Amino acid sequence: MTIKLFFFTVVDRLESLIAWSQSKITNKQFIFLSSVLVGISAGIAVILLKYFAHSVFTFANYINGILQLNFINSILPIIGILLTVLVVDKLLGGSIEKGTSQILFAVAKKASIIPKKQMYAQIATSSLTVGLGGSAGLESPIVITGAAFGSNYAQKYKLSYKDRTLLIGCGVAAGIAAAFNAPIAGVLFAVEVLLVDASIAAFTPIMIAAATGAMVSMVALDESILLSFNKQEHFTHINIFYYILLGLFTGLISVYYSRNFQKIERLFHVSKLSIYKKAFIGSSILGGLIFIFPTLFGEGYESIRVLSQNDPGRILEHTLFKDFRNNNWVLLLFIGASMMLKVFATGLTLGSGGNGGNFAPSLFLGSYIGFFFSTLLNQIGLTKLPVSNFTIVGMAGILSGLFHAPLTAIFLIAEITGGYGLMIPLMIVASTSYAVSKRFEKHSMDVKSLVKKGNAFTSNKDTNVLSILETKSIISTDYLTLFPEEKLDRLVDLISNSDQVIFPVVNTKNELVGIVQFHDVREIIFNPYRVKYTTIKEIMTQPLATISPTDQMESVMNKFDQTKKAFLPVVQFGQYYGFISKSIALEAYRSKLKAMTID
Repeated sequence: MTIKLFFFTVVDRLESLIAWSQSKITNKQFIFLSSVLVGISAGIAVILLKYFAHSVFTFANYINGILQLNFINSILPIIGILLTVLVVDKLLGGSIEKGTSQILFAVAKKASIIPKKQMYAQIATSSLTVGLGGSAGLESPIVITGAAFGSNYAQKYKLSYKDRTLLIGCGVAAGIAAAFNAPIAGVLFAVEVLLVDASIAAFTPIMIAAATGAMVSMVALDESILLSFNKQEHFTHINIFYYILLGLFTGLISVYYSRNFQKIERLFHVSKLSIYKKAFIGSSILGGLIFIFPTLFGEGYESIRVLSQNDPGRILEHTLFKDFRNNNWVLLLFIGASMMLKVFATGLTLGSGGNGGNFAPSLFLGSYIGFFFSTLLNQIGLTKLPVSNFTIVGMAGILSGLFHAPLTAIFLIAEITGGYGLMIPLMIVASTSYAVSKRFEKHSMDVKSLVKKGNAFTSNKDTNVLSILETKSIISTDYLTLFPEEKLDRLVDLISNSDQVIFPVVNTKNELVGIVQFHDVREIIFNPYRVKYTTIKEIMTQPLATISPTDQMESVMNKFDQTKKAFLPVVQFGQYYGFISKSIALEAYRSKLKAMTID
């Protein structure tokens, strides 16, 4: 029996066993079982990605150590991004979705259906990009892969929309938990960023998946591959003021990163060059940056560890500035330049065709900011700050500012540092950064593109539900119409033979010229004289607002609130189209809300 045949035989038997168990246990018990299986799948995906990326990074450093060829690190990202573009073009249909925003879109607009190819496409492409030195992170592809496992598993066993969405959350939580050995952060990320409407009961399967993913990666991955810290100093209240300043600083840098990253991506997007030319030009510029600043190579987790230890000057080894490794000012300038250039390195990596995410870059940037901020104040003699603490806490600031996820940021850094001794400064920096970032950027970086398309899926429950509803689906087009020249006896006839309480008045071109509401003319229609001699034109009124079939439902409900009307006319291309009833709109909202609530 070949390995391939053996693999498919095992898979078939496993699927049969799962299907059999589904028929023997309750739905709730099956979800618990499913969360374990999704967690295992996400954990294995993390192992594959992390091992490949770490092996390539180790190999590149080994070659540099033997041959002293600093340009090797500059060539590898070019190869990686070109290979990624080739794989996408030839094997993945010419396109691949990037960023966790696609999960939000799938939940909001695609009934939690994620394409099958995302179960392997993210692993293949991001491992090439990041493993060969692209300046991005593996966490976003890991999250997408986990979500794809959850969605397709749920489709395989014909689970409902609610259960599909819940298993997507399980895959996301397991992915983050496995990538950092941080199960609590995985749960919080899934709930805080993705499943904003999850009930407390939904936490159980998500926690099971996160714990499973973390255990799987813990067995196979050691601390040299996972991001972890052992060195930190005790927190003292004397430095609270400086932690507040760091929070302000990281909040502003988050805005700087978010806006510039979008500009770089947009520049590549509007370019008329072929995908291969874009890849070569973008990766070549990236290679040049990495030649001068080797810390921009790959995820950058190794340099984060170096900064948090006793000899941060070691970061200048194998760089053009290695002769200044003991010069604090040169080190500080190098860190500051790397910090400001990180957004361009990541933007070039992803914009030119590579695949990855902004999770790892946010941690890289945060640690560099924390080191730069504390070392600068120490160097000028203003105070004496614990540099390792500020290096660690800075990561929470950027993560919170970029992703608008302060709880995830706080507990992720607390877990990867092995304790909660820095909980107070983490809370101060993360919350301050979030407040500053939110002041300038209404939406997190990952959902900006959705906002521009009118597909934002945010922490506002009403907005989420309304974004899913389609205005066209609740328009009634069978209303009987009137002409302005007709007499009221025509209106009386329509009222007698229908249950309408509102009537559109149109001209010969079917253009809406007014409306007649029954409660406005009740007294008139019981006056025979007025019914005989009064025209519709004399009693009709102008609508306070009109709706287009293409309007978003949030806009429609705002118009109902502003006009205080129970019905609003719909006009398309200047012509009367129908009416929307507020009661029908609210009923559609309630039905969708019930379907979306994860319990």
